[in-house]
Amino acid sequence: PIINAHAQVLGFGGRALGDVQPKYLNTADTLVFNKRMGVYGIHLLKKQRNLSRVLLVEGYMDVVSLVQHGVPGVVATLGTAMTLEQARLLKRYAPQVTLCYDGDSAGQTAILRALSVLEEAEVAARVVKIPGGRDPDEFIREEGKEAFDAIALLQPVMYRMQRAREDYDLATQEGRSGYAIAAAALIRAVREP
Repeated sequence: PIINAHAQVLGFGGRALGDVQPKYLNTADTLVFNKRMGVYGIHLLKKQRNLSRVLLVEGYMDVVSLVQHGVPGVVATLGTAMTLEQARLLKRYAPQVTLCYDGDSAGQTAILRALSVLEEAEVAARVVKIPGGRDPDEFIREEGKEAFDAIALLQPVMYRMQRAREDYDLATQEGRSGYAIAAAALIRAVREP
C-alpha cells in the first residue's frame, strides 16, 4: 500500500521480480492519488521526531530493507524522477535530503536531476554513493548498517565533479584540460547557503 502522511491508503505499488520492465508499477493517477505529489513511506516520518535528514531512495524494497536495519528517515519517490512537489513535501520533515539512489547509470543520472529539483526548492542536499554500483537494499543486506552509516556523504558540487570526471580521459592533456574547465564551471555555479 502507498500511504499518505495521514495514514490513509491512497493506492498500491508493486515491484517486478526478475529483469522485467517497468521495475515498479503503481496505481494509476486518480483524483486522490498522484505519484508526483507523494513519497512512499511518508507516514513513517511522522512518527520520527527531530530528523536531521530524510534519506531518499528509489524503490519500495530499499525503504523496507533500510528501515528493517534501523536506518531512520527513509522514503522513496513513486518513480525515479523527483518532483518539485515531493521536494517541498520532504522539506517539512527535515532540513536536508540525502539522495541514495541505485548505483546503476539510471540511478546516478536521476541523482543529478534530483539535485537540481532540491536546489530549486531550496532544500539542502547530500549524496550517498553506494560502493560497487549496488543499490541500497543490496548493500545493507550484504555489508550491514555499520558499513552503510560509514559511507561518506558528498556535497552536491563534489558529486557533480565526480560525475563530470567520468566524461574525460585524464590520461591525456586534452582530457585533463576539459575536466579542469568543467570542474571550474561547477565550482563557479556554487551559491552561498
